[in-house]
Amino acid sequence: MSTAASSKKERQLDAVFHALADSTRRQIVRGLSRGSASVSELAEPFDMSLPAVSKHLAVLERAGLVRRERDGRFQRCRLLAAPLDDASEFIEHYRSFWQHNLERLAQFVEGAATPAPPRKKSRKEQ
Repeated sequence: MSTAASSKKERQLDAVFHALADSTRRQIVRGLSRGSASVSELAEPFDMSLPAVSKHLAVLERAGLVRRERDGRFQRCRLLAAPLDDASEFIEHYRSFWQHNLERLAQFVEGAATPAPPRKKSRKEQ
């Protein structure tokens, strides 16, 4: 992968993690995982204005997670899964890394916690 493509992918991943760092946006993503919805439908569970929900949607759009489309007078939003797949891949890579290292640490700790076998007395000590 070229440096430019790698850099673009890194910026995309940064945007996804930034977008998902907010609980309101995670709830919007959760709602959209059940199917497309209008902005007003997405705003229903929140105690905030439509413009505030729209700002959250803009962050999700910049991250490539949501696409808004006109449906008459309404804007319908739908979830785009590819950026979530990339984030999941990243997390999974480091999950195996940490699992492996934590297993090695546990083995080390368990080995250190095992008492050493009794030492035989030397002839001088007898």
